[in-house]
Amino acid sequence: MKMYLLNRLPRWPRKFTRRGQRGKPRGMRVMSSLVAFVSLLTVTGPARAEQGSMSVQLNRVEPQGQGCRTYFVITNKSTASYEVLKLDLIVFRPDGVIGRRFAADFGPIKPNKRTVKPFDLDDTSCDQIGSILINAALDCKVGDTQKPDCLADITPPSLAKAQLTK
Repeated sequence: MKMYLLNRLPRWPRKFTRRGQRGKPRGMRVMSSLVAFVSLLTVTGPARAEQGSMSVQLNRVEPQGQGCRTYFVITNKSTASYEVLKLDLIVFRPDGVIGRRFAADFGPIKPNKRTVKPFDLDDTSCDQIGSILINAALDCKVGDTQKPDCLADITPPSLAKAQLTK
């Protein structure tokens, strides 16, 4: 008798199933599709910058009138787009004493792109630049998202006589 009862289990009503997809109610199909879509979004998600994915290089220093022009080569090796990248830079004289502090706006920086940004330091001669320190990231946005640990993404090589550090 128990076998007879197991054969008479209720089936899903036909009005909840589509033709050719018997046995699974429409609500379950919609729910499983929604779960698959949400899991796909969380796996792919927006592009993120990785640690060491950005190179800010002090490439050249040249006299410009009374001041000095510095050339920075920025290489973004990630798939993330930096909409804003403002860095707090400290210029040290050759004797190690702080000579000047300034903010430099490097953004926007496209993904997988190399860019050159010149900055003029008025009233600072090139022979008065011993090194430049990347002191802090004043503002950093990857896409529309504020990034608090932007300095971790940056590696600071230098080809000029003056060294760039962080």
